Amino acid sequence: MHGLINRSIQCFTRDTYGDQVWEQAVERAQTGHAGFEAMLTYDDDITYQFLDALAAVLNRSRQEVMEDIGTYLVSHEKVGAVRRLLRFSGVTFADFLHSLDELHDRVRMAVPDLHIPQLSLREHASGQFSLRCHWDHPDFGYVVMGLLRGMADDYGALVFMDHQGTQGADELISIEVVEADFAEGRSFMLGNEEEALHG
Repeated sequence: MHGLINRSIQCFTRDTYGDQVWEQAVERAQTGHAGFEAMLTYDDDITYQFLDALAAVLNRSRQEVMEDIGTYLVSHEKVGAVRRLLRFSGVTFADFLHSLDELHDRVRMAVPDLHIPQLSLREHASGQFSLRCHWDHPDFGYVVMGLLRGMADDYGALVFMDHQGTQGADELISIEVVEADFAEGRSFMLGNEEEALHG
């Protein structure tokens, strides 16, 4: 697993729950790693050991923790790059959804050795979508779902989502955009240099 993914788990834990919870997860995981470097590569099992250890410390399921990590990546004040990358996809939440098919390639252009799920969106009717997340690492569809929840809030859209399980290496997420302008979204202007630096 790419170090950026493991580093994100570490930063999420410390920023959300504090150093003590991270240290408890480190002790429980028993991998020999007390932290992660963003540009290194780690065995996949280590990532899941940390996720399971963190879930146990928090008394939550692994899937719930992974969904919270996805939301953290686009909403926490210390993390801005992912949000900016996604907000450049368009001015509405629907624009953002339709850009998800291209996200895998866009990320690979920025970080060539970072692998993320391949996303495929299908629109069934106005405001009704399904998203297929293809990856050989289980449960990362929950990270995607958390990311979508965070972006819906960012755009001010009222959205219902449900993880509908797996089909082989695919995870399926249903998306219903109930109201595109439900609330005022967070400030963001495409091409605004100050937002790019401080947003």
